[in-house]
Amino acid sequence: MSVESGNFALNIQRTRLLHACQLPSSRILEMRKNIAVLLAGGVGSRLGADRPKQLLTLAGKTVLEHSIAAFEACAEIDEITIVANAQWLDEMRRVVERNPHPKLRHWFTGGAERYDSSLAALRAYEGADVDLIFHDAVRPAVSLRIISEVCQALQTHAAVNVVLPTTDTMIEVDEQGRTIAVPDRSRLRRVQTPQGFHADTLREAYRRAMLDPDFRGTDDCGVVFRYAPEVDIALVRGEETNLKLTYPEDLIVLEQYLNQ
Repeated sequence: MSVESGNFALNIQRTRLLHACQLPSSRILEMRKNIAVLLAGGVGSRLGADRPKQLLTLAGKTVLEHSIAAFEACAEIDEITIVANAQWLDEMRRVVERNPHPKLRHWFTGGAERYDSSLAALRAYEGADVDLIFHDAVRPAVSLRIISEVCQALQTHAAVNVVLPTTDTMIEVDEQGRTIAVPDRSRLRRVQTPQGFHADTLREAYRRAMLDPDFRGTDDCGVVFRYAPEVDIALVRGEETNLKLTYPEDLIVLEQYLNQ
């Protein structure tokens, strides 16, 4: 065999070896971990309680425990992380650790703003090729269907939002409270959580946001929409039962949902 033909045969072997070591793209996506990040940093000022809403008891469990259970039950979720207010972190851990939660791996503290909790999670998973699914811990009645569909949408999109149509007529007002516009409600949606992201996509959106001196964070999909407009955000249908505990009257409604 000539040197040339020998090199050709060696190159064929190398090519076959490389192809054998490569995984199909669908398999690569399946290997990305889905990390549920429960945002539990609020203190519940609007509810008027003496403790954070996450620690209130509904249907036999704390609000936080109900949220953990919802993500524990979803097969697509690989692990759970909780971001809590530093003042209440120890008490939350004591409450949660009364019962086993196999997927719960980490606890972190957030900051003064809501987006500080998102940044804490991004720092914690720096360099990891994961999907992060952020959820308000005070939405304890989130369904398995919503969580699962967010995870599935992350296989084809780098960002996923959960939304519901608006049934009420909405108006836009100016600084003096005067009506300046009546948007077409058929095109309006109410935003819920969970919201899912490829970690590197959300990290880049926040990197750009931090360069803006006028940055005001609302929700994570809002950050991606404003600072990474090239990203197509998938939409998953929300549910009325995926209610955020905000006001005292919400306690009665959520207790009914959770008992059902």
